[in-house]
Amino acid sequence: MKNILYILLLFFALGSCRSRIDNDKGTPLARVGDDYLYEKDIASLLPENMPPQDSLIWVRNYVNNWVSTKLIIEKARQNLKPDQLDFKEQLEKYKNSLITYAYQTEIIKQKLDTVVTDEEIEKYYVEHKRDFVLLRNIVRVMYVVIENDKKVEKKFLKLFSLPDSVMMDSLEYNCELYAKDYFLDTATWIPFDDLLKSIPIEVYNKELFLENNRFINIKDKSNIYLVKFIDFKIKNDISPLILEKNNIRNILINKRKVDLVKELRDKLYQNAIRNDEIEIYIYE
Repeated sequence: MKNILYILLLFFALGSCRSRIDNDKGTPLARVGDDYLYEKDIASLLPENMPPQDSLIWVRNYVNNWVSTKLIIEKARQNLKPDQLDFKEQLEKYKNSLITYAYQTEIIKQKLDTVVTDEEIEKYYVEHKRDFVLLRNIVRVMYVVIENDKKVEKKFLKLFSLPDSVMMDSLEYNCELYAKDYFLDTATWIPFDDLLKSIPIEVYNKELFLENNRFINIKDKSNIYLVKFIDFKIKNDISPLILEKNNIRNILINKRKVDLVKELRDKLYQNAIRNDEIEIYIYE
């Protein structure tokens, strides 16, 4: 309110037609025909804690938009036919849709079961696998970036040759000591293109490369890149379940929403018939 008063003192003066001004609404900011925009109309809209100069710009823009909108509405009233200006039916439909949506939303909030078990997710995945086609190549991988040093390289090559059951702890320990960068989360699928951003692999055919490589050792002047591929999926393959869990959970919950609304409508309809609240007349 202080900002608005500040702006008004600087930039707004009362013009003619004072007799039409509603003093209870405060100072008028603009007029189009017989319509006035008052200080009170925008007081609650002005963002809080805005500096006076910014408030001025905001109010100016709001007033200009209000005037522009009023002018085009008045022009439309002058040029459109009466039936083109009659929106009662559209407004009624819009109102009814809002009421329906609000009620259905409240019923969903009260009754929707949002707990989805792993068994339900897996069942849906198995029955709809073809809906989960990969759009890109993905990999499960571990990689280590170390300094270009033969001793360190030898140490890590030995670690990578160990059985998985004993390799991981030792690998993680040595990565903390020697690695410039590393990724050891073999349970997580990542896009192959993301891996190429970290590892300078020259690839001309990504699918062919993945099919023919399980371990790579790349060197440049500064670094050695050791990469072990655990698994891969080619674009257009079926996406792994672990990547689709959240997606499937949302699908199942949305399906429950649809079913809940349908059940609500059916129940209301059947109750109305039993209570003789509705009649349907069908003429042949």
